[in-house]
Amino acid sequence: MNTITRSLILISGTLLGAGMPGLAQAQAPAANTAGQPSRAQQLMGDIDPKLAQLTDEVLLGDVWERPGLAKRDRSLITVAALIALNRPEQLRSHMQLARTNGVTETEIVEAITQLAFYAGWPNAISAVGVAREVFHPKSEAE
Repeated sequence: MNTITRSLILISGTLLGAGMPGLAQAQAPAANTAGQPSRAQQLMGDIDPKLAQLTDEVLLGDVWERPGLAKRDRSLITVAALIALNRPEQLRSHMQLARTNGVTETEIVEAITQLAFYAGWPNAISAVGVAREVFHPKSEAE
């Protein structure tokens, strides 16, 4: 099994287990320098502290920091997995993170188009809706 496949399996499995929106914003694993709880701890620590700890220490502290893949590539893999699994709640934050990590809108759109044929048309259509929200957020005045 190659590195990309292993990473996709690890990331997909963790995301399936987490099922929490906004986790992609948890790129700083443990508590930040001000002693504030991590994003994972904020999202799920009160209900499942062990899952929050595993998210901080294993997913974000180890898997996302491994040198075998750039964060840009990890983001693209994660976006593709979330599209294929039809996980729009997680997809929003991971599309935003992918853009921060250097994935372009064009590349995300190309991934959606490619995945329509491998992961299903409905999943791709849902991903287009998420991409629209991420790429063109409505202003607060609207």
